Amino acid sequence: MLLPALERVLDGRDPALVALPPGDDGTPRALRVGEPIDDDVALVVTTSGTTGAPKGALLTAAALTASAAATHHRLGGPGAWLLALPPHHIAGLQVLVRSALAGSTPVELDVAAGFDVSELPGAVRRLGPGRRYTSLVAAQLAKALADPAAAAALAELDAVLLGGGPAPRPVLDAAAAAGIAVVRTYGMSETAGGCVYDGVPLDGVLVRVRGDGRIVIGGPTLAKGYRNPVDPDPFAEPGWFRTDDLGALDEGGTLTVLGRADDAISTGGLTVLPGPVEAALCTHPAVGDCAVFGLPDDRLGQRVVAAIVVRDGSAAPTLRALRTHLARTLDATAAPRELHVVEALPRRGIGKVDRAALVRRFAGAGDQ
Repeated sequence: MLLPALERVLDGRDPALVALPPGDDGTPRALRVGEPIDDDVALVVTTSGTTGAPKGALLTAAALTASAAATHHRLGGPGAWLLALPPHHIAGLQVLVRSALAGSTPVELDVAAGFDVSELPGAVRRLGPGRRYTSLVAAQLAKALADPAAAAALAELDAVLLGGGPAPRPVLDAAAAAGIAVVRTYGMSETAGGCVYDGVPLDGVLVRVRGDGRIVIGGPTLAKGYRNPVDPDPFAEPGWFRTDDLGALDEGGTLTVLGRADDAISTGGLTVLPGPVEAALCTHPAVGDCAVFGLPDDRLGQRVVAAIVVRDGSAAPTLRALRTHLARTLDATAAPRELHVVEALPRRGIGKVDRAALVRRFAGAGDQ
């Protein structure tokens, strides 16, 4: 039902669509559905924040088309797409936009009740011949890797775009061993979805890093702004969007995303970013997944805390063992002072780790 509506919006026959999750009664009022909006706006996409009124990124047909065309160019040409993400999220919407521009109908997996990996082999077969793609988040990929038939089906695809936040190194290594062509993507609703693939910006996308370490993105895939503008406005600099992410560019222009600025941990007067610590923790053979966050500390201001998911078949490592492991590659300041073993990490949106939920859960829990 959504694909024909998107096609009409993209060619200017219909007014803007608002992408809403099922059963969401509050967002239409918050985004002023039915009130006047600029003629060139094709989609209003809610952001994945957890607090406050939804801002609603204003995406034009030109931005959506530029993103889809650049994606196909990077991947080797248009193809058939498997829709395995919610179609109200920008990553799922872009699967539909790319399909519309390619003149194809995507094969859909119903994920309303969860990601059923047993359906993957049949869905991939229904894609038919030619180039074939899908978009997933890390939790979906990890689940598929645990099922040999699902992993084999993904290995038949020309590319599996992986977004929704960084993927644990064990998941990426297992995917490579299974022959799955994973392409790590970075982007957001405000950039019409993924705009940096494996650290390299898509054609036309501009990336720079400010003096304070924040990533700033420009180019034809940018939203016009927000339906509900915020202060300070991240679109204040014409032609650029200031993200809340910290990053670094190497001499060749490859971007490394270090993490969100508001996730930074101030401990003993020093700043620790969760991303590099998580990457190092995931190289421990017993760690299947992890999240690093800060908790209040009377002496240090904040202490570094790790929540880990133990890899199947492994015994839970001790805090001392993990600190020793991290000392091989990171400064001792970055090593966690508290450890929690969990069955699964809490997530929000389409797969981002919910650090705020971890803070609420373990505040005052003490050393483990």
